[in-house]
Amino acid sequence: MATFLLMIIYLAFISLGLPDSLLGASWPVMQPDLGAPLETAGFLFMTIAGGTIISSLISGRVLKRYGTGKVTFVSVLMTAFALLGFHFAPSIVWLIVCAVPLGLGAGAVDAGLNDYVAINYKARHMSWLHCFWGVGATLGPIIMAQLISEDNSWRNGYFVISGIQFALVIILLFTLPLWKKVKTKSDITLQKENEDIKGVINEEDTKIKPLQTKGVKLALASFFFYCGVEATVGLWGSSFLVNVKGLSVVTAAGWISFYYAGITIGRFITGFITFKTTNRTLIRWGQIIALTGAVILVLPLPSAFSLVGFIIVGLGLAPIFPCMLHETPARFGKKNSQTIMGYQMAFAYTGTTFMPPLLGFIASHSTIGIFPITIVIFVTAMLLSSEKLNILLANKDVFKRNDTSSTAL
Repeated sequence: MATFLLMIIYLAFISLGLPDSLLGASWPVMQPDLGAPLETAGFLFMTIAGGTIISSLISGRVLKRYGTGKVTFVSVLMTAFALLGFHFAPSIVWLIVCAVPLGLGAGAVDAGLNDYVAINYKARHMSWLHCFWGVGATLGPIIMAQLISEDNSWRNGYFVISGIQFALVIILLFTLPLWKKVKTKSDITLQKENEDIKGVINEEDTKIKPLQTKGVKLALASFFFYCGVEATVGLWGSSFLVNVKGLSVVTAAGWISFYYAGITIGRFITGFITFKTTNRTLIRWGQIIALTGAVILVLPLPSAFSLVGFIIVGLGLAPIFPCMLHETPARFGKKNSQTIMGYQMAFAYTGTTFMPPLLGFIASHSTIGIFPITIVIFVTAMLLSSEKLNILLANKDVFKRNDTSSTAL
């Protein structure tokens, strides 16, 4: 029963990823069809992300009152109707209206399912949960590209994705009783895992406010720039390929799907690599790989190398987000981890909300050719923030060991 429900949760996370990549893949066709400026995609993206932030902030109270199953059901229903609204929308105004429930539904599903899996299932399922988000994010551009190639209609792409969401709504409706029946044999496992992560925590930091804990602001910066990179590549990568590299809209959408495939495959593999190495190592190498892919996009190479660059960026980004989340208790102490985790998610969504529109605004007044340079800057800022945090925590650990040794003497 628990395994069956886990499959339903994975399906729900696929549905969470499906709409996330649609706007970027379809915008090169939507823009001339609607007669909209280039930066309008950024405002739509900001509206969706803003709804996600709001629903994430209030999700705790809503989940406690109604339960994860009901909240997931209603949230997916909201996203299904929102996507159907995109299909019928006659103007940008209607797209903005539909973007609100799309964001609200996505935020509630994200927060609710992450929390439910963390409480009721083993830790490895969290990494694979985010892998299934990548499955949805990969399929979105593929479906959109196929429908655009057949009849040059982005509206049909949104209609098909909406239909998939409605199918999941029906499944969720009939499986609502399962959510209450899956109880906590995992409680014992969770307790053991919580004991295991005590390792190198900073217990003295539990006496001060979470935001005053050393290194927290650097961690927040890392989350901000990570999501800035991930969302910016997803939203503007297709426009870059069409307007700068001269690819067709269909080909560009297909290539962006490979970017999401890189994230998906990378996260699946990361679930196994975590047994062999540390989170910090995975974060560092992920950032270096992502930076390498971004540099490839900057270089004046043939168009085929852009596909390679997108895939490498995706593979590099894959381990960073889940590993940074998992590292939180070890970095800042178990007592503060819940609060700091909330701050990190808020900054992550802030990066998602503001960085892509910022690039769109600048590009509309210059050229979308600044896209790869911007990605290099964002990844570099993330890498520097993360490495500075590692140095700070390493020095702190050395100080603590020396202090303990002196006390023993």
